[in-house]
Amino acid sequence: MEEVSVPIAERKVIVVMPAYNASQTLKLTYAGLPHDRIDGIILVDDGSKDETVRIATELGLSVFLHTHNFGYGANQKTCYQEALKAGATIIVMVHPDYQYDPTLLPELIRPIEEGQCDVVFGSRMKGISAYRQGMPWWKYVSNIALTWLENRVFGLHLSEFHTGYRAYRREVLEQVSFLANSDGFIFDQQIVAQFASGGFRIGEISVPVRYFPEASSAGPVASVVYGLGILWLCVRYSLHKRGRWPSMQYTVHASRYRPAK
Repeated sequence: MEEVSVPIAERKVIVVMPAYNASQTLKLTYAGLPHDRIDGIILVDDGSKDETVRIATELGLSVFLHTHNFGYGANQKTCYQEALKAGATIIVMVHPDYQYDPTLLPELIRPIEEGQCDVVFGSRMKGISAYRQGMPWWKYVSNIALTWLENRVFGLHLSEFHTGYRAYRREVLEQVSFLANSDGFIFDQQIVAQFASGGFRIGEISVPVRYFPEASSAGPVASVVYGLGILWLCVRYSLHKRGRWPSMQYTVHASRYRPAK
C-alpha cells in the first residue's frame, strides 16, 4: 500500500473510550489528553454502576449508553461505529482507566498522519520492562509467550498484541468485519487477525504503563479464558489462511483499500 498522508485540514481525530466503572480515573485521563490535537471524544458506557456517565456528561463528552454490560468487544464495536458516523479519519482508543499515558496520543497517531502506517499500537513491552512498571509476573510471561505465537501465526513482528492503546485509519475499520468479532476480550486479537489478513501496515510506539487498584485489569480466571481463546483463534486463523476452513470474518478485500483524500 502506498504511503498517503492526509492534509491537516482534512484530518479528524476522534478519541473513543470504552468505559465500565471508570468514575475514579476518567477525569485524569481526560485531563491528560492533548485536546489541541483531537476533534472529539466519544465515551461508550457498558452498563457502569458508578458515576461514569455523570462525569462524562459533565466533561462534555459524546456519551453512548449500553443498557447493561455487553462486554469489552461489544463496547468497542459501538465506539468504532459512532466514530465512523462522526466522520473520523483517525480513531484512537484510549482506556479511561488511566493505565496508558494519554499525553502520548500525538506520537501514537503520527505514523498514520505521515502515511507510514494504517494501525499503530502503544506497546507496554517496548522500552522499560512492563514487569518493572508493575505488570504481574504471570501476565508478563503469558504476554511474551502469546505474542511470540501470534507473530508466527499472523506473520507479524510486534512486541505486543494485547495493548488497549490503539490508533486506526478510518479506511482500515471500513475494510475489516469487526462487527463479526466477539463481544468479549478476544475482540482485540480477532481484529489484529483481520488486519494481518488484509495486509495492513501495523506500527508500534513504546508507552509506559501504570498499575494501581483503580486501573481495570482482568483477573487470573478471565486471563486464562482469554489465553485459551487466543490459542483457538490462532488455530482457526491458520486453517483459514491455508484454505482448509475459510471464514468471511477474516476475508478482507484489501484491493478496495481507499486512502483518505
